[in-house]
Amino acid sequence: MDPYRTDAAVAGTPDRVPGLDARASERWARLPALSSPWLHEEVAARMLPRLDCFRELPDRWLHWEPVSGGLQAHRRLAERLPAATCLVWARDAAGTLSLLKGAGHRSWLPWRRQGPDLPRQVQGDEQVGMLWANMLLHREAQPLALLQRWSRLVRTGGFLMFSCLGPDSLKELRALYRQRGWGEPAHRFVDMHDWGDLLVQAGFAEPVVDMDRVVLTYSSASALLQELRLLGRNLHLGRFGALRGRAWQQELLDGIECSLPRTPDGRLQLSFELIYGHAFKAEPRLKASAQQNVTVEAMREMLRAGRRSTG
Repeated sequence: MDPYRTDAAVAGTPDRVPGLDARASERWARLPALSSPWLHEEVAARMLPRLDCFRELPDRWLHWEPVSGGLQAHRRLAERLPAATCLVWARDAAGTLSLLKGAGHRSWLPWRRQGPDLPRQVQGDEQVGMLWANMLLHREAQPLALLQRWSRLVRTGGFLMFSCLGPDSLKELRALYRQRGWGEPAHRFVDMHDWGDLLVQAGFAEPVVDMDRVVLTYSSASALLQELRLLGRNLHLGRFGALRGRAWQQELLDGIECSLPRTPDGRLQLSFELIYGHAFKAEPRLKASAQQNVTVEAMREMLRAGRRSTG
């Protein structure tokens, strides 16, 4: 059994990701970003063709944290949905909207308009036909709570599209850390099958979740670590609690160079498991009718009264 899976996770309902430091995740998410990671853009490009699965495209859509999800992906989505109103949700709303102006949205000129309308920050619980969340859920400590929030924002009949990292990601680096006794290089990621259960619990229906595995190659250990710094941080609660020294950093670089597999031309290899999912917003469940408690004596009295009235 996976030591990072709680009893709820084993049952298929991990409402809290074991081992993930929620405060560290929030601090990382609040760091300002001026560009999107290459891998996030690639994953978004693989998600876009899945829009063809839907017969009706949305008239309003919401991009959750578009800088992390991919600025170029946002531009392609806006082009794919030219008549739809675009909303965004971002911690740094002003900075995000400023960056999106350079991602191909409409600029108003005295004589003509160009490109799709500029998006705006979503307000309250206003609803949309599609919510797009790329490469976000694997860093969320309470994924069920976030999915429930998304469910409130998607109108009935609308749909959610998301992607995230799966548990086989970084398996070569995890093996190196275990071999050297360094703990874990990252928290554990939620399994593909658990996402379907969480989606249903959150109010979505007909979830479709699948996965893909990719192997990225790097010219050196330094290039590999530079890429990982763009993708995130070690959010494991058991990570080393102080600063590492230069000697340890060199040991890490040497360990990567010596231990990770290589391509025939000598490039280092690192695996990523990519999870893709979509689900429709279900019809709200009917509330159970109010129950009325009646004592046995009261029931007998009602039956006696019924007999008298018919006698």
